[in-house]
Amino acid sequence: MVANVNMNPAGSGRRWSPFSSIKVFVFCHSLLQLAQLLVSGYMKSSISTIERRYGLSSQKSGILAAFNEVGNTVLIVFVSFFGSRVHRPRCIGGGALLACLASLLMAVPHFLSGKYQYTGQISSSSDNSSGLCLSSSSSSSSFSNQSCQQQGSAAQQVVYPLLLLGQLLLGIGAVPIQPYGISYIDDYASRKNSPLYLGILLAVTSIGPAFGFVTGSFMLRFFVDFDKLTKEEIELDEKDPRWVGAWWLGFLVASSLLFLAALPYLFFPREMPKEDGADEVESIPDSKQQQADPMRSLSLVQFLKSFPRIALRTLRGPIYLLVVLGQVNLAALLSGLATFMPKFIEKQFSQTISFSNMMIGGVGIPLAVLGIVLGGVLMRRFNVSVRGASKLCSAVILLCLLSALPMIFMGCSSQNVSGVFPHRSSSLPCMSNCSCPPDAFNPVCGSNGVEFRSPCHAGCLSRQTNASTKETNFTDCRCIDGSGSARSGSCGSNCSHLLLPFVALLGLTSFVTSFSQTPSYMMILRTVPAEDKSFAVGVQYMLFRVLAFLPGPVLYGSVIDTTCILWGQKCQKKTSCLYYDLDRFRHRFLGLMVVFVCGALLCFVLTIIVLKRRPATYKPPPPGSKGGYELVADKKAPEKEEKKEKA
Repeated sequence: MVANVNMNPAGSGRRWSPFSSIKVFVFCHSLLQLAQLLVSGYMKSSISTIERRYGLSSQKSGILAAFNEVGNTVLIVFVSFFGSRVHRPRCIGGGALLACLASLLMAVPHFLSGKYQYTGQISSSSDNSSGLCLSSSSSSSSFSNQSCQQQGSAAQQVVYPLLLLGQLLLGIGAVPIQPYGISYIDDYASRKNSPLYLGILLAVTSIGPAFGFVTGSFMLRFFVDFDKLTKEEIELDEKDPRWVGAWWLGFLVASSLLFLAALPYLFFPREMPKEDGADEVESIPDSKQQQADPMRSLSLVQFLKSFPRIALRTLRGPIYLLVVLGQVNLAALLSGLATFMPKFIEKQFSQTISFSNMMIGGVGIPLAVLGIVLGGVLMRRFNVSVRGASKLCSAVILLCLLSALPMIFMGCSSQNVSGVFPHRSSSLPCMSNCSCPPDAFNPVCGSNGVEFRSPCHAGCLSRQTNASTKETNFTDCRCIDGSGSARSGSCGSNCSHLLLPFVALLGLTSFVTSFSQTPSYMMILRTVPAEDKSFAVGVQYMLFRVLAFLPGPVLYGSVIDTTCILWGQKCQKKTSCLYYDLDRFRHRFLGLMVVFVCGALLCFVLTIIVLKRRPATYKPPPPGSKGGYELVADKKAPEKEEKKEKA
């Protein structure tokens, strides 16, 4: 009997199992959240590569990036209703398996579509002058017709719908993971250890997307068709504007990780013993919980009917509404920058997409995590009140505005591209007899410093390839000083010297902006009644999705599309953008960021004004009242002082 007690920490007669330990659950849940958020970060890191591979506009890319929020937004309402009525570990495991399937589905288009076709590709030994200035268009037209047949195939047409479906399922699968995991830990962890476990999950939540971007940086260094071609057949290098990395590879890796992370949840019990050292008082019987929380006694229909009324009552609190709107502005900023900042760095500073992803995952996100942690430390160290938190948020957002404004002016104009920028023209006299295909895109940099869309547009008649380095030079180019030469690749924007200052300012802006996250969350938790805190946080996250995460990437993508000066064409259809006006790109992309920062600043300044016009303390309205929420937290300090005096 004694041996049984020693073997079983829970004190029951059953044999101890690792799946009865909340520590094992925390470890498994950390791995699962890391894998799930890795997929989210990886999707954003590869979005511009998918755009180039399948000829999508930035607006379509933005829709794709935001589409996972659709299923998440629709179903998140039901999480609070079913939370205490279902087997939470198995729901988490089921969601993880669905996310695993979705990640696998995201990679399917690569295997359905054919090899990546690009201009200047040497398809056979007889066609060794592809992309040059030719008097007859027979060879180019036959290649174009073959490419169009592949483009019009049924497999090619389902690529975008498949990607959307994968994103939708990914959002649905993620619905139960975080809410059910946090509530399960809070129910069965001791009061002493619960904050530590939740802190671990918060840290993993913060670094998960960073791992996604770093993974994207490594995966996109492999050519997209490395599984279909030999090393000798791969003609492009990573610096070529036509390069497309192996975007699909990361989804297969993430799918495997999600599958492995989902398996333990099938073995965790619906209820487990409280953690060692936990007081029996902490464990509340189910019947008493039901009395304390009247929402648990409602049916699904009653819950759905009462949801809009309670949500509107929550939003009537001016402090709550202003803080949430401020956070929505920052969330919209974050969603757009996380999706398109790698593309901005790639285009603006002539860097590879893998390097751009490394800058976001290795600099921007870690500094943002550091800002969140230090913001929490500051709140705890100085016991900041609601008024102090509103002033802190306003000051932090003002600093963010000051660090963001200089970035708008850090950049260069677009390089001189013949017939595209700065002067647009359909054709030049020197290439009138070249019969260049309209979809040609094989940039070359002339010896005169001018870039051309292809060797054909430069009037080049021959090419020379170094067998050892695979570097290609074009000669006898009639549009380059009569008979000049050109090297393969873009001339670039000559802005690489501004990359380091820009990344430093971007990291500073990320750090300063995230500093406001903890104070703003505390303002919400301290200005709503205790019984409505979880519901208020739920409404907050729903507004994040509806007003920020869904429209944010689409808005940024639409703005980027307005700066395009030359769209690609394939089979007489518009594809992705080939050249941007970099000044417009920078001004509009970063200008939109400044607009969101100003919106957040306005909201937090208004909270200061509202708080100044109110008495120092308020009593919370009774649960059945229709009034808005009032300050309930500023009483805490005096209460503590009274207790000390009595002691």
